[in-house]
Amino acid sequence: MIALMPGGVRGQVKIQMESIQKWISIYRMILIRFFITFGLILTMLPSFGLYAQDRNVPYWVSISSSEVRMRVGPSTDFPIDWVYRRKGLPLKVIRIQAGWRLVQDPEGTQGWMFNSLLSLERTALVIGSVNAEIRADPSDASRLNWTAEPGVIGKLGACQAEWCEFDVDGRRGWVHQNRLWGVGTP
Repeated sequence: MIALMPGGVRGQVKIQMESIQKWISIYRMILIRFFITFGLILTMLPSFGLYAQDRNVPYWVSISSSEVRMRVGPSTDFPIDWVYRRKGLPLKVIRIQAGWRLVQDPEGTQGWMFNSLLSLERTALVIGSVNAEIRADPSDASRLNWTAEPGVIGKLGACQAEWCEFDVDGRRGWVHQNRLWGVGTP
């Protein structure tokens, strides 16, 4: 049996253990703070992609939600001017202010929309007074795949020699650029 006096070996061991436990506790707090900060940064990364729309204006975007409000100014304090219910509708961004974009729709109407309601996915709108011919290849002589009425929205692919790839719900083909709004340099 070992009998130790206060301040003996066991007392020193106890003090050393308390000191080690104190450092472990501090280390854990540092690690927890690091991982919380790192986690917050990671959760914010997807939104940085949206805010990557801070680019030179003008540029094209599309509506990313089934219902979007256009306001007369860049804040929710401003009244709603229009409500859009056309997911995928192409818009032209003509000005940027904080998280808001001044956009122009195909009819020329301008107003402010919040950035998170917009997508960088390129879409186009069939324009004109008659159906647009969607061809198999970028040529008037190529086979006619189908036609699209004015107002149809589709995903925009590559454009070449006055023709653009156009995809409406998996139906693909080529259409003249002059029959689409949302193509070319805005």
